Amino acid sequence: MFTGIIETLGEVTKLEKDGSNLHITINSTLGPELKIDQSVAHNGVCLTVVSLNETNYTVTAIEETLQKSNLGNLEIGDKVNLERAMILGSRLDGHIVQGHVDQTGVCTSVEEKNGSWFFSFQYDSSSGNPTIEKGSITIDGTSLTVVDSGDSTFSVAIIPYTYENTRFNSYEAGTVVNLEFDVIGKYVAKLMGKRL
Repeated sequence: MFTGIIETLGEVTKLEKDGSNLHITINSTLGPELKIDQSVAHNGVCLTVVSLNETNYTVTAIEETLQKSNLGNLEIGDKVNLERAMILGSRLDGHIVQGHVDQTGVCTSVEEKNGSWFFSFQYDSSSGNPTIEKGSITIDGTSLTVVDSGDSTFSVAIIPYTYENTRFNSYEAGTVVNLEFDVIGKYVAKLMGKRL
């Protein structure tokens, strides 16, 4: 379980294919605090630490994860949003984030407005994942509030702190992002679909 509040950025230092799996090595200030078997969200994808040293650690993404997320597009030097699992009993500063990416979306526009940024996204709505105005959405692991919501589009507003301390400062039209839709909204949509 995560909150969607990004702790830091990591840098991809090594990518190694192993059958259909991908071993991803990350350099991060979190390295010294991690341990093997610990869960860490990478662009919102919950992955398990399988090896580590003082500065780098490695996680493994399976084929399904690579197909549903943007992790298969990573290259050496890419930045990754990182968040460790939440501690039971601590504040939930963002919203309930499972670290289970539902699908990817594509950034369609970036607009700066008086010190803040508005990002618009498009996604395939055929899987029934809903966005709701003023509801929650997780983009590359970052907990955000939906500003505008359409059938397969939505937008979010980003404050300067989030812009400067996450991958958002590298987004442009065409950037592929990981989306985790609000877990409560998904359950409600599924229950309502069964009733109809």
